[in-house]
Amino acid sequence: MSIESVDVVITSPGRNFVTLKVVTSDGIVGWGDATLNGRELSVASYLSDHVASMLVGRDEDRIEDTWQYLYRGAYWRRGPVTMAAIAAVDMALWDIKAKKAGMPLYQLLGGASRDGVRVYAHASGTDFEALANAITGYRELGFTAVRVQTGVPGLGQIYGVSAAGPGVRYDYEPAKRSGDRPAEETWDTRQYLNHMPGVFAKIREEFGTDLRLLHDGHHRMSPIEAARFAKDVEPYDLFWLEDCTPGEDQAALRLVRQHSTTPLAIGEVFNTVFDYQTLITERLIDYVRSAVTHTGGITAMKKLLDFAAIYGIRSGIHGPTDISPIGMAAALHLDLAIHNFGIQEYMPHNEQTLEVFRTSFTFDRGFLHPGDQPGLGVELDEEAASAHEYTKAYLPVNRLLDGTVHDW
Repeated sequence: MSIESVDVVITSPGRNFVTLKVVTSDGIVGWGDATLNGRELSVASYLSDHVASMLVGRDEDRIEDTWQYLYRGAYWRRGPVTMAAIAAVDMALWDIKAKKAGMPLYQLLGGASRDGVRVYAHASGTDFEALANAITGYRELGFTAVRVQTGVPGLGQIYGVSAAGPGVRYDYEPAKRSGDRPAEETWDTRQYLNHMPGVFAKIREEFGTDLRLLHDGHHRMSPIEAARFAKDVEPYDLFWLEDCTPGEDQAALRLVRQHSTTPLAIGEVFNTVFDYQTLITERLIDYVRSAVTHTGGITAMKKLLDFAAIYGIRSGIHGPTDISPIGMAAALHLDLAIHNFGIQEYMPHNEQTLEVFRTSFTFDRGFLHPGDQPGLGVELDEEAASAHEYTKAYLPVNRLLDGTVHDW
């Protein structure tokens, strides 16, 4: 048998997704997620113009060889566009292999290491009252862990905070359908550093110590600012502090480690194991945050997490709504199979998205399970997808109060 056809499906049921469809000569269909938020068409072109024709006629069972062929054969390696394209192919081939075996993918990865995958929700609010309402709502839904983001006095709309008001539904979508230019937001790190520790103090006072609290700095602090913040929030027992400094400088986390015992997570903008090499071997982080979709797929992510396991570092796979349900399913199968699982990010997709992507994973009392359908357990309804045309959308640009462009 061999790969007979490769197609790229672009759809926008509430937000944009890029999906790869691989069909074998005996009619088995594999699906892969290739979505790169705000740069979706770049990956779609990479796949349709450069990769698709290279795959036709190849043996679909040779997953490792195909991965190396696409990574090493192109000469130009790494980067989010290349690695998202490779990830989509890799997911589709694993989907096919598991369907041929008549098993859910996690069985081919060594079987289940746990009964379910603990997930965290995104609780946000423009002020503490709205934030507390969101936390309460998620606890009532059964969540045992929440990522906390809140407004900062004196600033307007900022990262991670829903503009839709209080509620248990996390509906924050950072990619704005704003025409040809991204929206702009304003930031002041000093105000943030002075405000956030008090928020965590009030959360612990109101909700106690059992709830797992996570927080995302979104690359906005310098190393010394991040060290101060990590130390300031130590009394509130964070499950992790995520992306406290820009990801490009791995050595910056040495300074944070020297000053704090707050667990650190980083990596949602990383694309290969090489981005983590120093962080893992020097134990500068506690959780790996990459998405399967942006890090070369299941093959590459499994190797990365096995490498991290040697150093006692656990998984915290990126799972926002700009990862399609296919990419989310790939993460869940890995989560269930690996030994060094930590936690899984979970932002539920909207109803429109779930009409296009038919999923089998289930949520129960704070835990997800990928389901036991053969393959990844997600199928794309191409007719439903065709009803949602691509709409240009961009992630915001961030500026300091004086107008300087800052990390978003």
